[in-house]
Amino acid sequence: MSKIVHSKSQILISFLMLTIGSILAAYALETFLIPNTILDGGVTGISIIISKLTEIPISLLVLILNIPFIFLGYKNMGMGFLIRAIYSMILFSLALSYFANFEEITNQILLATVYGGALLGVGVGLVIHFGGCVDGTESVSLVISKKTALSVGQVVLIFNLIIYTVAGTIFGIDRALYSLLTYFITFKVIDFVAEGLEQAKAALIITDKGTDMADEIFKRLGRTVTKIKGKGLITGEKEVLYCVITRIEVYELKKICHEMDCSSFVTVLEVSEIIGDHIKNNKIRKKKIVSN
Repeated sequence: MSKIVHSKSQILISFLMLTIGSILAAYALETFLIPNTILDGGVTGISIIISKLTEIPISLLVLILNIPFIFLGYKNMGMGFLIRAIYSMILFSLALSYFANFEEITNQILLATVYGGALLGVGVGLVIHFGGCVDGTESVSLVISKKTALSVGQVVLIFNLIIYTVAGTIFGIDRALYSLLTYFITFKVIDFVAEGLEQAKAALIITDKGTDMADEIFKRLGRTVTKIKGKGLITGEKEVLYCVITRIEVYELKKICHEMDCSSFVTVLEVSEIIGDHIKNNKIRKKKIVSN
């Protein structure tokens, strides 16, 4: 009974944080950045450009343009991610519509860039930390990362550089440069709040259900797992699983561990560098299994 209550409280807290993060992100955009024509990256940045040119509400554009990215995220991250992403994006869109009626906090470009970018980073960082998503760029970046040698962070950066180049030709080079500065500020704050946009993590999982959990991790995250025999001083024979994931996958990994074995012990570690082949595609793994 206590486990059920604990699980419900965790879900409640996560959705509360998703709510706060989505609202903060929307507030930063509508009161700091958008009034000064400073763009965010990703789908939100594209939405701002289209809205400035057509006067279509940003809130509507963000919701519509994110639909295909939500589908990609669901295909790769599962139903849990889909529910949290939809919740975050709908709330983010509603908050954008609400804050659109607010006056800008400042018309000083540098102040708007610094404080808007920092507040946006806090909001987006909270959403990502608790397994949600307000911009589908990360979802498609994760897919591309699994199929190429590019990291998630590199894919996101390429997308944003293209967006800022377009913004520079439309709104002027100074707006593009301020937008790029906002991106780096936001990225650093996300790094602080959510432990890095693409930063690799190493997970050590001690469990009695190693095989089943390893299969579920591969099925839902597409990550291979190394199994190691272990022995606890008190608990006896155990299986130790080791896998490398990205920050956006940490929440789903913890969920898998709790679902498969609520008594499992999980440690998530920082990874500064990865050397060697890292299987990121189911097809690659299947080929290797067949060849063996």
